[in-house]
Amino acid sequence: MTKKHEDPEVAIENAIDSTEVFLMKNGKKLLIGLIVVIALVGAFFGYKYMIEEPRNQRAAAAVFPAEQMFAADSFEVALNGNAEIEGFLSIIDQFGSTEVGNTAKHYAGICYMKLGDWDNAIKYLRSYKSVKGIASEIINAENRGLIGDALSQKGEYEKAVKEYEAAAEASDNDLTTPMYLKKAGMVYEKLGKTDKAIAAYEEIRNNYSASLQARDIDKYISQIEK
Repeated sequence: MTKKHEDPEVAIENAIDSTEVFLMKNGKKLLIGLIVVIALVGAFFGYKYMIEEPRNQRAAAAVFPAEQMFAADSFEVALNGNAEIEGFLSIIDQFGSTEVGNTAKHYAGICYMKLGDWDNAIKYLRSYKSVKGIASEIINAENRGLIGDALSQKGEYEKAVKEYEAAAEASDNDLTTPMYLKKAGMVYEKLGKTDKAIAAYEEIRNNYSASLQARDIDKYISQIEK
């Protein structure tokens, strides 16, 4: 017995009826859901374009004089400001949640290092949040490496070597990676962990042969192996 096919027009009408019934039963929920989505999207773009971007612009204008002082090695003024300009600390207080404010934390840490205040240097360098993107990877690596330098100055070598290794991993390139691998190796030597020191030096020799650090790395290896 052949199966009777439903008339296409009837099938369409039935489908429409089913949709209408669904909408009648769930229309209120769907409407509320749509309103919530629109509100969230509106809030996001409203915050981004009416609040976040203008704050970034104000922060960028405010931080420029401090950056000039930093470039001129006037680290005290760059950090604390004076009667004429705002320093990095003031920028952080006002705009710490912005991209500019985040970068100011990095530079505040460097200023404290230049002034020999290792604890505050570590505090502000750690408050910096890593940024995604190839261009930002260098700063991310430098940040972790500087924490390692500050910890080394304090004689906290176990902590320092972890920061150097993190700095080496933060950006894979012939500039920062071998530099921090070498620092890690030298700290491992201070700790008497010669196997790990050799491993760090050999990674430079094998994987970053074009780097500045690779030029004399065999000397460091041979001194340990004597």
